[in-house]
Amino acid sequence: MSVKQRTLKQEFSLSGKGLHTGKMVTATFKPAVENSGYIIRRVDLDGMPEIPALADYVKFMDRASCLEKDGVNVYTMEHAMAALYGCGVDNCVIELNGEELPILDGSARLFVEAIERVGLEEQCAERRYFTVKEPIHFASEDGMSKLTLLPDVDYNVNVLVAYNSPYLPMQYATFTENTGNFTREIAPCRTFVFLREVEQLLKAGLIKGGDIDNAIVIVDKEISKEEVDRLSQLFGYENLEVHQGVLNNLSLHFDNEPARHKLLDVMGDLALCGRFIKGRVIAERPGHRANTAMAQKIRKAVLQVEREDVAPDIDIASPGLMDINKVRSLLPHRPPFLLVDKIFEVTDDIVIGCKNVTMNEPHFVGHFPDEPVMPGVLIVEAMAQCGGILVLNQVPDPENYSTYFVKIDGIKFRHKVVPGDTLVFKLVKIAPIRRGIVTMRGYAFVGKTLVCEVGEFMAQVAKTKK
Repeated sequence: MSVKQRTLKQEFSLSGKGLHTGKMVTATFKPAVENSGYIIRRVDLDGMPEIPALADYVKFMDRASCLEKDGVNVYTMEHAMAALYGCGVDNCVIELNGEELPILDGSARLFVEAIERVGLEEQCAERRYFTVKEPIHFASEDGMSKLTLLPDVDYNVNVLVAYNSPYLPMQYATFTENTGNFTREIAPCRTFVFLREVEQLLKAGLIKGGDIDNAIVIVDKEISKEEVDRLSQLFGYENLEVHQGVLNNLSLHFDNEPARHKLLDVMGDLALCGRFIKGRVIAERPGHRANTAMAQKIRKAVLQVEREDVAPDIDIASPGLMDINKVRSLLPHRPPFLLVDKIFEVTDDIVIGCKNVTMNEPHFVGHFPDEPVMPGVLIVEAMAQCGGILVLNQVPDPENYSTYFVKIDGIKFRHKVVPGDTLVFKLVKIAPIRRGIVTMRGYAFVGKTLVCEVGEFMAQVAKTKK
């Protein structure tokens, strides 16, 4: 069963300090149109420039994920991205009056609570997925961080973290999409830092907005009372203490909260691939640099798979979505001029179907007797019939309508088609249907080979005269 895209029912705003800048910032999350994905709009700048939250715009930096487009930056958006993704939001505009999203409590909890408060609205378009067919790997140059994406039926994430620390030697965390454990078990998990790193980060001009209310500070060695007092002054807190290796008085939500937060970061960073993932992520000692590098590799794979001129990944032996009897109920054509045998997929914008080319077809008697080749005009006609199903599938009573093609432009024949081949057609709608006119592009493949393409089909949908 297909899943529809979703956006927010209403907008909401959250304000707080940026983790690294320390500046107050407000992020307003707004509903967005279908297929727009996540867009960040810098309302504090002239012209309110927008940055799509995609791996195409990743700029590498330490301790946070960063996007840059045309000299405009946005960073520390990984918790918000994880919240949108984990709550099943496909399309959202985030208006930001600064360069950094607020850190809030160091987790995705407040983002998730706000999303649940305003609710989600289902949209007409189907959700866009990236289905993993082959393993994708990334390893950092030093080999410390490794991420692997494997085929799986749902989105699952397994994270292992290991540190040279007696308090945090090794932890493991998992997310399983079909159990719905994101809101309860992943979103509330806060960021963490080792005490030995804090002053280095401060000297580097980072974590100006960090404090012990929005981060777990891990103390993995004995410290003196004098050192605790000095840290109390540094953080502006009175009576600072160390409890079970954690600097401050907060209680961990889970024994493995650091590993769960790393999993949260992985989800937020990989959301930059721009699609919901059907696959299993295995992440060993992940970090933002490794995560976003993996997101870039996934994004590249997404764009390759979704190229119009790439053969669709289908099993031609499968029953498909429509068999020949269903095809006959939609199209007025009949043998020997019914040139579509099966339909595998139909959405608002795309149809994928096939024709089995056999020696029994009458045109092979004369085209050509000694070298049977399917006439190019019939390949185009078969594509057009497949496109007719895309159109007729969108009217409530298709049996009362027909599709008449009024223009076909930009035809290119690249390889001959012979008996024994299976033609796979991909028709893509390139403009909304207006006044009964629809415009499509068409491709025909044998295996992975593109054999014919049509730059433009223009057709009119008209009611059949009885």
